This record gives sequence, C-alpha cells and structure tokens, in this order.
Amino acid sequence: MGSLGITLGDPAGIGPEIVVAALAALTPAKLARCTIYGDRGPLERAAKLLGVALPEVTVVGNGDGEHVVAGLPDERSGAAQVGYLEAAVAAAKRGEHAALVTAPISKTWARRGGFQFLGHTEMLAARLGATDVAMFFVGPKLKIALATVHRPLVEVVLELTTDRVRGVIELLAASLARDFGLASPRIGVVGLNPHAGEDGLLGDEDHEIIAPALEEACGTAVLSGPLVPDAAFRDHLHGRYDALVAMYHDQGLIPVKLIDFDESVNVTLGLPIIRTSPDHGTAYDIAGKGIARAVSMQRALALAFQMLEQRA
Repeated sequence: MGSLGITLGDPAGIGPEIVVAALAALTPAKLARCTIYGDRGPLERAAKLLGVALPEVTVVGNGDGEHVVAGLPDERSGAAQVGYLEAAVAAAKRGEHAALVTAPISKTWARRGGFQFLGHTEMLAARLGATDVAMFFVGPKLKIALATVHRPLVEVVLELTTDRVRGVIELLAASLARDFGLASPRIGVVGLNPHAGEDGLLGDEDHEIIAPALEEACGTAVLSGPLVPDAAFRDHLHGRYDALVAMYHDQGLIPVKLIDFDESVNVTLGLPIIRTSPDHGTAYDIAGKGIARAVSMQRALALAFQMLEQRA
C-alpha cells in the first residue's frame, strides 16, 4: 500500500515533539512503512522530554538541525527545515513514497534558509509538476477546500476566476470519491460577498464568477451555491453538505479552527501523491516544554494511511 515520508518541519518548533508523539501511537507494521526526514538529535531530545522511547524508524537527516535549540529559531533551523522537505519531496518524486506528512515550517525562517515559495503547497506543486492544486481541510465535523489561499484580501478577487473555482470543485469531488468513498458527494460552494451578493446589490462576483462554475455537471457530485456565507458553514456542520468550497483563506479557516482545531488535517489536492499535515504552526512559544498537543499530527498520519488504504 505504499510507504510514507514524514518531515520534521522546523526543529526549533514543536515538530520534533508532535512527530515523536505521533510515532509512538503507530503499530510496528505502520512504523516500518515510515521514513523520517529530520535530524536524530531533535527527535531524541523530544523523546526524552516526553518520557518515551524513540521508536525504531528510519531517519534521514542533514545535520543542520542537530544542535538547534527548541523555541529559538535561527539560520540553522531555517536551513534544516528546507533540507528536510527537499529530501522528502525528492524521494517521493523518485517513487519511494506514496504519501508525505509534513510537520509545520516557519515561512520566515524557511525563506532565510533558501525557501522560495509561499508555503508547502506551492513548493509541492512546483517540485511534483502539479498544475492545479488546492488546500483541503479535513476534520471530524467539517471538510472545507479553499479556492484561493495565501493572498492578501485585496488580491482575492483578482485571483478568483470561474476556471479556478471550477477546478477546485473538480479536485474536491475527485478526492471525496477516491479517498473518502463518497460516490455522489454533496458539495456546497460558498459565496464571496455578504448574502452571496444579494442579486448584485452587494457585489457581482457571486453571479458573474462563482455561479458559472456550478453550471456544468461534475461527475456524480451534487453541487449547491453560491451559498450565503454566514449560513453555509452551519448547514455543513448540521450535515447538509459533505464538504464546502470557501473562496478565501480566512473564510474557510476561521470555522475550521473554531470547530475542529485540534483534529483538523490539511490535505493538498491535485498532487500525484498524498500529502497531509497538521493545521497549526511551529508554536515556538511552547516548543521544548513538552506541552504541545499532538492530536492534529496524529490525525494527519492516520488520514494519510487511511487514504493509502482507500486508494489501494
């Protein structure tokens, strides 16, 4: 069913702690399918901090993060996290991994370490040759894909096109069928403006950009929208839809982090491999204190294995 690569993220953040905690919950059979891309030093220190043994697992490091201090990011931690990610993606591109699970990186320190992308999603798309990708957040209560991601709000309308909205709907429908076993998924498409534009009184984008994206059939998916934003997420929570497409980052992420924060998983749609990650950041303020919650990382690993099995 394929092997799985796990990146340590920023070794100065909570990555080592949540990775060790997540590994400790795996069965020996699943551990045998994992390769960790990160230095052993941060992993061993995290295991000691948590009072657990570092599981027997393959570790591929680059040495940059060996002596990084938890909670104190610097140029070494920046270079280390970039190196871990590049090594894991290169291995996946060679066919060594069918899935990647990525612990959090720091955009600031990664950029200082030579990272030229806005985030994981953009880098994975470029390295793996994916022309159309989307962020998809999967929690126990909400499933939300984003039409646009890391863009200032003033630029969202400039990037939002009918083709883009349509492409995300198609990626989401394919994943819900392939990875979650939903033959006819019910997908709600959230409007951009208050009241979904109120027939043009509050903006034309819902009618002119979003609505045309729903006009053509999308396999066996059942599409609804543009939905009034302030009601759509409540309706999804109450079971009216299997998933939603939100138009911009905070529109989708505020409800995700309000309802499913500890358990939500970020999935990248459109890649030739599976990619999941926890839905939080490096949390430097609590790194090295042994109090980081590993639930989202555990869910990211569990979902990656689930998707591998579903695809198999």
